[in-house]
Amino acid sequence: MYHDKNQIISHYEKSIAFVGNLVSLTEEQWRTPIEPGKWTVAEIIGHLTPWDEFVLNQRLPFLFTEESLPKGPPVEETNASASRNSRVQSKEATITNFINQRHQLMNALHPFDDKQWQQPFKIGTTELTLHGYFASLVDHDLHHFSQIQNVLKNVEAVKWISSI
Repeated sequence: MYHDKNQIISHYEKSIAFVGNLVSLTEEQWRTPIEPGKWTVAEIIGHLTPWDEFVLNQRLPFLFTEESLPKGPPVEETNASASRNSRVQSKEATITNFINQRHQLMNALHPFDDKQWQQPFKIGTTELTLHGYFASLVDHDLHHFSQIQNVLKNVEAVKWISSI
C-alpha cells in the first residue's frame, strides 16, 4: 500500500489533519476508552508522540552512517509514561505536541533520496529498508486511528471523522 517516500509523507500529512480534527471533540469524547479497560483517545494520540521523537532523534540521524543505531527505549515503560502524561495534559497540548513532532518527522524524511529509501540497514539482526520501517509505522498509526474512529462512532462524534 505504501510503496515510496511520497506515500509515507502523504500519510503523515493526513495523520496531522486527522489528529488536528480531534480538537473538536468534547472532553468526554477525548477521554473515552476505545474499549472497557483500554486506553482513551487521549492516551492513544499521546503515545504516538514519543515514538515519533525517538525515530526522529535516535533512528534517522544514524541511518546510513558507520555508527550503530541506539538501543530503543523500553516499550511498556515509554507507553505507560506517555499514557500518564496524556491523562493529565490538556487535549490541546496533546494534539499540538503530536502535530509538531509529526511535522518534524515528516520534514526529516524529505532529504532521503529514492536509493536510500530502498537501501537496507539493520536494527539489531533485522534487516530493513526505510520503506519497510516506515510502512510498519504507518500500519501502527492506521490501527490506532481505526480504533479511534470506531469508538467515536459509538459516542456520536461522527461529523468530523474522515478516512485516513
